Amino acid sequence: MSPRPAALRRHPADREILRLALPALGALVAEPLFLIADSAIVGRLGTPELAGLGVAAAVLSTLVNVSIFLAYGTTAAVARMLGANNLAGALRSGIDGCWLAILIGLGTLAVGWPLTPWIVARFGPAADVAEHAQTYLQISLLGIPPMLLVLAATGVLRGLQDTRTPLYVAAGGAISNVFLNVVLVHGLGLGIAGSAIGTVVAQTAMATAFITVVARAARRHEVSLWPHWPGVGRSFGAGVPLIVRTAAMRVALIITTVVATDLGTAELAAHQVAFTTWTLLALILDAVAIAAQALVGKALGSGDAQAARSITRRMIQWGVLSGLALTAVVLAVGSVYARIFTEDPEVRTILITALVVAAALQPLAGWVFVLDGVLIGAGDGRYLAWASVVSVIIFLPAAFAVMLLNLSGTSGIAALWGAIGLWTLARLITLEVRHRRGTWAVTGAIR
Repeated sequence: MSPRPAALRRHPADREILRLALPALGALVAEPLFLIADSAIVGRLGTPELAGLGVAAAVLSTLVNVSIFLAYGTTAAVARMLGANNLAGALRSGIDGCWLAILIGLGTLAVGWPLTPWIVARFGPAADVAEHAQTYLQISLLGIPPMLLVLAATGVLRGLQDTRTPLYVAAGGAISNVFLNVVLVHGLGLGIAGSAIGTVVAQTAMATAFITVVARAARRHEVSLWPHWPGVGRSFGAGVPLIVRTAAMRVALIITTVVATDLGTAELAAHQVAFTTWTLLALILDAVAIAAQALVGKALGSGDAQAARSITRRMIQWGVLSGLALTAVVLAVGSVYARIFTEDPEVRTILITALVVAAALQPLAGWVFVLDGVLIGAGDGRYLAWASVVSVIIFLPAAFAVMLLNLSGTSGIAALWGAIGLWTLARLITLEVRHRRGTWAVTGAIR
């Protein structure tokens, strides 16, 4: 019998990877259900209300995406301390991250509340849409502090190698959000304001659940819940490069929509569906990246750089194989999947083309996501920021070239998604260079 391929042989870290990645996947999928539920419930109120929700959701999702460093940075810091066998220090670092989340959340609320009308006006909506958007956004801003606290506390538990609790809390929050929205929007007739109130209540309940878990652990290990300001400052300093990384990625994503808009209405419609699908696939691959953050951070914290490198090699195999599996699924169901979203034959044909290219990119995306998670777990934020900016600089000329070539239809969407493929490849090259050099594998409780 021939030996099994190296990628299929059992690795000592496989059990830990599955233990962390599967619950993380569940939590990641549960989070988007908030907006999906709100959209479904508010959509029954009317088109202006749904459009208003869309404007407000664009603002809120940007705020949360820019603040994702609260989860990623906290995961890395806590995992390192845990690896160094300093559980009290891990909790201290996590609590400081939670205080940072509260401060940023309150600052965002203080600035965003009076500026809500101005922010909504930047989108240029009709008067009735603007009214609904302002109502939803202003109420939802009250939920930003607890939502950011949820991100930070999730990072604490992931760093402690616990992805089950975030799954349970996320699932409970999603279910309660649906119940509250139905009761408040339709039962009590509060309209779009009821949807925002229900979401804020659900977010606050989630934050309370997380803090209860973290506080119990802190009491057991005699760690103060009050902020340690130098630690809060370190958390912010570690987060700045991750903000740059995320902001650069958001620029690239916004540009793809700008280019799709220039291609034409059918192309834009197809791109939006393909991009939403890409986002869903990214959530699946991100579960592997989260496992990489926690395991690599713990290994480096324990002083075992060799184990961190071994885990990284295995995680890359998991990422690529997961990408191949997603490629097969998308290619198998692509034509049927396209029918769910449109009966327009032109849009359907363009969408299938985009899905084929997106499917082909999944193995590369899996590799990229894992390396991204590894470097986050290693606390290598400065390099990640630099690599993200470089990859976007490489992407921009290709994206704008699609506009200059005046393409349309399947050729236009294929060229756009080819540019996205170039961006993915640029990210892979910059991250793989760092991986191979090995300078990221700095050991110790604090990088």
